[in-house]
Amino acid sequence: MTKYIGILTAGGDSPGLNAALRGVGKAATSYFGMQVIGFKDGFRGMMENRIIRLDGSALSGILTIGGTVLGTSRDKPHRMPVGGKLLDMTDVIVDNYERHHLDVLVCMGGGGTHKNAYRLMQKGLNVITLPKTIDNDVAKTDVTFGFDTALGIATGAIDRLHSTAHSHHRIIVVEIMGHNAGWLALGAGLSGGADVILIPEIPYDIENVAEAIRLRSRAGKNFSIVAIAEGALSQADAKTIRAMEEKVDKAKDKAAKKKAKAKVKELKSLHKGNTLRVANQLEELTGLESRVTILGHLQRGGAPSAADRLLATRLGTACADFINEGVYGVMVAARGEGVEPVPIEDVVGKRKVVPLDHPWVKSARLIGANLGD
Repeated sequence: MTKYIGILTAGGDSPGLNAALRGVGKAATSYFGMQVIGFKDGFRGMMENRIIRLDGSALSGILTIGGTVLGTSRDKPHRMPVGGKLLDMTDVIVDNYERHHLDVLVCMGGGGTHKNAYRLMQKGLNVITLPKTIDNDVAKTDVTFGFDTALGIATGAIDRLHSTAHSHHRIIVVEIMGHNAGWLALGAGLSGGADVILIPEIPYDIENVAEAIRLRSRAGKNFSIVAIAEGALSQADAKTIRAMEEKVDKAKDKAAKKKAKAKVKELKSLHKGNTLRVANQLEELTGLESRVTILGHLQRGGAPSAADRLLATRLGTACADFINEGVYGVMVAARGEGVEPVPIEDVVGKRKVVPLDHPWVKSARLIGANLGD
């Protein structure tokens, strides 16, 4: 009996999405004889029943293209903006799943996408997910596709900034994406030769960072490169937020929990613009001119690297294989050179952050990079 597959891409765009779509689609249609449709613009497109047939012609020529040919959005099934209101459109999505006689829905995305996929599972849908994000913070997988490309872009940017930093005797502060995980900043900082690397997992003391730069100056090194993750926190800010998060955990009634959560959100919102503050503080403490480069969405763009194409294709074809075997409710995780089906419920609500004893952290310390602590 022919199986029918629906696919969507959700959350932020990421290099490798099209390679993964191609991997699932070609294996499913050409090898297993399945029928595949794609929903445009994530869960919103599924709610609005906007589809595209993912046949051979639709999948041709997309391997090297960045972004996603399906489009994406961050809309959540249970909190969908409709007519100026946030409505629960989960039942509409379930209806469209049944309308197309789907056997499974494939969702490609990061942490938020896995939460939404799990909600649909609880409504009775067969779901499989693929781990996508440049942040590399999806739990239970060795790596996510999109990370290697973004890492290469960030490393290349640091390489280019070395020449201007050296020429003008400046501190160059480079903000690197990664949300609340330090994989991108740490990896790019190491491979790009940054002198200071600040990541969320290791709260920094700005005086410690300034002293490291002053020591470089006294040693005759007239410039410094600071790679800072967008989620990096000072030790004082980290302590304040951690204390408030503990209040959330200990709150005994809904009102107290809601108030504490609102305070945490407020504290985190104040963190915006932190990279500029760090640059200003370092300029004041060292007497050296500082300049800021925020890479932003540049890190998401362009053609996927060879490593991301291979990973996305490997996970995509494995996804089709699992569907053929009737394995549902899992994320297709990268494990060494192979794959492993991991229950989606084991992924939801978790984030893979940089362990303090990770080899990259050890290497950074051994080569003399300052980590702010």
